Amino acid sequence: MKKKISRRTNIILLIWCITVCQVAAGKCNKVEFITDSGTFIIEIYPDGAPLTSANFIRLINNFHYDGLIFHRVIPEFVIQTGGYTFDFTPRKSQTLPIPNEGNHKLKNVRGTVAMARTSDPHSARSQFFINITDNPSLDSSATRHGYAVFGKVVDGMATVDAIAAKKTQNNSLFKDVPITPIRILKARELQQRLCNVSVVNETQVSG
Repeated sequence: MKKKISRRTNIILLIWCITVCQVAAGKCNKVEFITDSGTFIIEIYPDGAPLTSANFIRLINNFHYDGLIFHRVIPEFVIQTGGYTFDFTPRKSQTLPIPNEGNHKLKNVRGTVAMARTSDPHSARSQFFINITDNPSLDSSATRHGYAVFGKVVDGMATVDAIAAKKTQNNSLFKDVPITPIRILKARELQQRLCNVSVVNETQVSG
């Protein structure tokens, strides 16, 4: 009797182990941003952009984005953050530039998140932008590097749209700056959850 119970227990544990291993393999990170204009959540795609994703999570866990502003807001294009405080004091990233991981699978469509950079395709560090609309001109191609998508807003696109609708102005150094600063109050990694692989491939965004 004990042997039967033991065998049954072992089978149950084996099934449980297989299930957990499969679940763990599909996990991805989600990051919550709390801003002056509301909250949004980004799902990260380490399978599509592993170096970029790891760099971003490292910055999140080092509290790099806390207190920074959205310094570039262009309706029907992008909103950008990751480099400056409310008085435009630069906050330098402690990470090295990231090799460009732009690829044909992850497109710059509405709601996706990509790294900002200079004209050097391998210069991205901490600044990122959220696509307000589909921006195929930012995608990589066979002949050029684009802007590497590494995630997508999966909750709170209304907040992103509200930020994109803010009135802007130009100052001596920057264009398209919100008149009223929009701060990131807190950015934190959430408990890991399952990625939806089909969503990663199709990069469809609701909202």
